[in-house]
Amino acid sequence: MKILILGAGQVGGTLAENLANEANDITIIDSDSARLRELQDRLDIRTVQGEASYPTTLRQAGAEDADMLIAVTNSDETNMVACQVSKLLYKTPTTICRVRASAYLAKSELFYQRDQTKDLDSLRGFPIDVLISPEHLVTKHITRLIENPGALQVLEFSKGLTRLVALRATRGGPLVGHELSYLRTHMPKIDTRVAAIFRKDRAIMPEGNTVIEDGDEVFFIAAGDHIKSVMSELQPLVKPYKRIFICGGGNIGQRLAHTLENRFQVKLLERSHERCVMLSENLRKTVVLEGNAANKDILLEENIENTDVFCAVTNDDEANIMASLLAKRLGARKVLTLINNPDYVDLIQGGDIDVAISPQQTTIGSLLTHVRRGDVVNVHSLRRGAAEAIEAIAHGDHRSSKVVGKRLDEINLPEGTTIGAIVRRSEVLIAHDHLRIQPDDHVILFLVDKTRIREVEKLFQVGLTFF
Repeated sequence: MKILILGAGQVGGTLAENLANEANDITIIDSDSARLRELQDRLDIRTVQGEASYPTTLRQAGAEDADMLIAVTNSDETNMVACQVSKLLYKTPTTICRVRASAYLAKSELFYQRDQTKDLDSLRGFPIDVLISPEHLVTKHITRLIENPGALQVLEFSKGLTRLVALRATRGGPLVGHELSYLRTHMPKIDTRVAAIFRKDRAIMPEGNTVIEDGDEVFFIAAGDHIKSVMSELQPLVKPYKRIFICGGGNIGQRLAHTLENRFQVKLLERSHERCVMLSENLRKTVVLEGNAANKDILLEENIENTDVFCAVTNDDEANIMASLLAKRLGARKVLTLINNPDYVDLIQGGDIDVAISPQQTTIGSLLTHVRRGDVVNVHSLRRGAAEAIEAIAHGDHRSSKVVGKRLDEINLPEGTTIGAIVRRSEVLIAHDHLRIQPDDHVILFLVDKTRIREVEKLFQVGLTFF
């Protein structure tokens, strides 16, 4: 595919790296010449310096024959206008736009939906095929972690019917120290599959005789209502969370408080007086506090030692890290920390900070969903981009498809790839060798090595005989 990426920041640069490694023709536009040189020295991509929304800049970048435009600059307005210019002047087939401001997102009539009209001349609103809101994605990610105590990552497929969960196996869990085959004996009524195990950052492909060790990062897949039962096998049962403390009242902090306040006791700490006034007017049950989270006295005064989850979600990585470390030392049970700089994530997660959340990786997974070949409806980037989980729909018949009509043990999967589950007409079928894939099945795969993604995509592409 020929793809234009507008914006060479963290998301744009990481996305360019992901897509360039998969043999796409990538051009990235930005006004920062130094950043563009840095990316061009490292990646096999083309760069164009200029204002991303200008028609001349887009034409210079090749918008006339581009398959897709992905606008992820730091300006919502630039992203929206660039999509409109590219669609109207250059008839770009697919435009994807990142919009952060809730003032825009609250007005859905500003954006037309892809299927509402095919007549570009009659469009009303910004012609954006796919709207991405990082704040919305990060809020959903944090909410799922709070709803599933003990999880490092919780990913949904097929509208929540099935979930892929990552957690740290700890001493005291019934399965720790046993072979995986013991899980079926111990829980005969619950079907689940371990998709991958990471031990000291090394991937282990799970077999029946694989022994779970203390400290293993285990990815397992199960129907949504079986998740908590399986988690209890890998770590001692964690009590449900009740008290949530949010540090930072920006877009993410406000969204998170609004999402949680009806089910949890929520406190939100924000240093700006004007922002506190606005938050207290818009949040119904959340206790809004004014102050600095780095102030030990404020945290002690608010009984931080009784807090179940401390979420640091300001725009300042260093402030998030320091506030999280302080909260943990003062007795907070679990600490979730928003980290924008991807270089920090590996450094801090797993120590005093329980889970480091990267908005870039959360956003990129959503973007990759629309870039993958074949009918891919869900992509989740895992392990800081090294691994990937995808949901693909099987089409065709036994003549035109490499997967339809075949038993799972007959499919020639790339090395390091496992099929975790199949969703068939709202029924979750955990993957076992005897299952046959049928047309329109949603197949959930886990890739330890994401460089094999092209081979997986080819498996789900329909041959010409189908047409």
